[in-house]
Amino acid sequence: MADLAYLALTVSGREVRLTPTEWHLLEIVARHPGRVVGRRELLQELRGPGLDRETHYLRVYLAQLRRKLEDDPARPRHLITEPGVGYRLQP
Repeated sequence: MADLAYLALTVSGREVRLTPTEWHLLEIVARHPGRVVGRRELLQELRGPGLDRETHYLRVYLAQLRRKLEDDPARPRHLITEPGVGYRLQP
């Protein structure tokens, strides 16, 4: 369950707080469940035009989200990396 006012959601009965950037990233991939969202598209929406080549930011944000949301962040089931392309939210 998500609470947009507090940028928090419940995962396995525990409240998880997200930063505004983590929340925004989750919102972007959640708009397209099951579909790969390209790195450039994610970065343009998160960081703005002109900063769409700084892919290391995505790796950091996705790692943070996986630690907070996945049962086993090393083997994600929901926030999937598509190497060389982007990321996908697998419901």
